[in-house]
Amino acid sequence: MKLKTQNGTVIPQLAFGTWPLQGEEAKEAVQRVLELGYRHIDTAEAYENEEAVGEGIRSSGVPREEIFLTTKFQKKWHGRENVREALDGTLRRLGVDEIDLYLVHWPNPDQDRYVEACQGLEDLRQEGKLRNWGVSNFKPHHLKKVMEEGLRPQVNQISVNPYGPQWNIQFCNNDNGVATAAYSPLGRGSKLLDEPTLWHIGDQHCKTPAQVVLRWHLQQDRIVIPRSANPQRQAENLAIFDFELSTQELMDIDHLDRGEGPRLDADEFGH
Repeated sequence: MKLKTQNGTVIPQLAFGTWPLQGEEAKEAVQRVLELGYRHIDTAEAYENEEAVGEGIRSSGVPREEIFLTTKFQKKWHGRENVREALDGTLRRLGVDEIDLYLVHWPNPDQDRYVEACQGLEDLRQEGKLRNWGVSNFKPHHLKKVMEEGLRPQVNQISVNPYGPQWNIQFCNNDNGVATAAYSPLGRGSKLLDEPTLWHIGDQHCKTPAQVVLRWHLQQDRIVIPRSANPQRQAENLAIFDFELSTQELMDIDHLDRGEGPRLDADEFGH
């Protein structure tokens, strides 16, 4: 399944998240998932694995043009001109010529330069040095400030799972034509996958609770970024395209909402 952004870019909805994999483990995982059939890889400067991710891409034998590559830069590069230097560094580490989606990793409002960072990204896009750009962990007031400058991010990557769907941010994204990408889509350190609702729905489709949740994300038009170093789980996470949840099943999962916020507050944390 693929999602089309407001500028017509087609993004594979299921991505492989690479945090906290590093070194040989990251390289082998990226190579393996690409061989399995994943076509969207998500990384970041902060994960310290861009070199390994690039090696995994090359080792897989999958043509670069078939792979959608997302990465993110840190706060030290916020500023209109600094983003250019950040891009040069990430291209060098990954060993690629182009990034498909480049994100501001955190708004870092304490230094208040995230709008300038977005301006720098748009400069690079207009120069043809970047296919698409977006943001990550942006709340509605951060996104509003960016949009007021006439800037149009294609994606806002945020924490989303049934216990904490962050509907207010999703609605803001939707209202502004910004696609939502969900990290920590299965929850983090929670009992989400023990929920009887998910087990019952999974039984109806011969799927695991994790597969049910990932399918919930896809059918609500989110990019979803599960991460696992386990080869079996990597394969299971890919096996979500041969069934469909009913409207009632989607609603039942929605009702698991506990209003849980993300583990980290974007107004207070950033790197």
